[in-house]
Amino acid sequence: MTRAVKSGGQCLTDKGNNKMELKHVLKLKHVVWASIALITVILTMTVAHLGAKPAVKASSLPTVEVAQVEQKDIPIYGEWIGTLEGLVNADVKAQVSGYLLTQNYKEGSFVNKGQLLFQIDPRPFQAVLDQAEGQLAQAKAQVTQGEAQLANAEADQVKSQLDLDKYVPLAKAEAASQQDLDNATQTNVANKARVLAARAAIEVAKAQIQAAQAAVETAKINMAFTRLVSPIDGIAGVAQLQVGALVNSGSGPVTTVSTLDPIKDYFTISEQEYLGMQKQLSSSDGQRLKLQLILSDGTAYPHEGTFYFADRAVDQSTGAIRLAGLFPNPGNALRPGQYGKVRAVVRIQRGALLVPQPAVTEVQGSYQVDVVGEDGRVAIRPVKVGMQSGTTWVVQDGLRAGESVVVAGQQNLSPGMQVQSQPAVAGPTPKPESNQN
Repeated sequence: MTRAVKSGGQCLTDKGNNKMELKHVLKLKHVVWASIALITVILTMTVAHLGAKPAVKASSLPTVEVAQVEQKDIPIYGEWIGTLEGLVNADVKAQVSGYLLTQNYKEGSFVNKGQLLFQIDPRPFQAVLDQAEGQLAQAKAQVTQGEAQLANAEADQVKSQLDLDKYVPLAKAEAASQQDLDNATQTNVANKARVLAARAAIEVAKAQIQAAQAAVETAKINMAFTRLVSPIDGIAGVAQLQVGALVNSGSGPVTTVSTLDPIKDYFTISEQEYLGMQKQLSSSDGQRLKLQLILSDGTAYPHEGTFYFADRAVDQSTGAIRLAGLFPNPGNALRPGQYGKVRAVVRIQRGALLVPQPAVTEVQGSYQVDVVGEDGRVAIRPVKVGMQSGTTWVVQDGLRAGESVVVAGQQNLSPGMQVQSQPAVAGPTPKPESNQN
């Protein structure tokens, strides 16, 4: 009984000990896991701290955008101010005096050669024509009458000559009196004079016919001049005079008609440019100068033009010469008087060094560029620039191909400063520009 009680108490004691050991083990496990978690956090923060130091250092450097110096062959453009003109500009003017009776066209419309534009009152000119034709008919009648008189005179002269021939031998034989011979002689002389007078009258009448014919032709011409017609096919301009206006040969044009397809563009270049372009201007093959037209709104005309002619002489006061180009003008979209710049490739520059325009800074008439070296340090370098090609400068001296130049963020840069560079973002394709300064 007592032994059994002891055994039961011992069992309870063993169970209590086991529970205490289990709690101790669990506590040790929690401590281990907490230590591991703490070590992991410490290591993570250490690694993050160590990795953040370079980022903080890099972010402290100024950032700039750079582009490489490019070397390539480029076309060199010339650009000149031009003015459009019709290929043919025909003034319509009055040749006779009179009142404008009608206007027979729509201003700004296309007209054909010979089309009636204005009508001058023709009645006075019709009267003159009728009178001249009457005088011509009268002169022709006088010629007919003269020819009849000549025929009578010639017949009388033949008869008188026969009578004279008959009386001459009879008078010698004293078969006829001297008085009869003298009468026959005088009659024959008078008839000869009548013949000569008739012939002279006919010549006068013929001269009057020629004068009358000339008067008729003049009257017909003046009559035709009452019709003001278009001398060419083209676009008719605004009427400068209205119906009812009195016009004459001294008046200005009543309107102008222009041929617009192709249309002509006059532009002026310097004598030096002209000498440099001689080969292109005189070439008859594919090397002949090709022209591009830039309109007043900055857009490029879609049709390419060709060189037309150069003026006779250089203007000594300006040292320039006038040239003309021809451009196709379907639909007559371009009109005389419009402004239009002319561009053309004048030569090819081989191996040109190019940098974007924002990379070049002008300082008191000189130019400089910020160059970023391989070590990331800035060098401010003076350069000699030439012409512009689109959105780039042609650099003649001071740079080498492949070097990096700053195009954005160059404010407050100083020599030797270290920077963080990144490639410049390419912008939209620019419109063509002149290569000339």
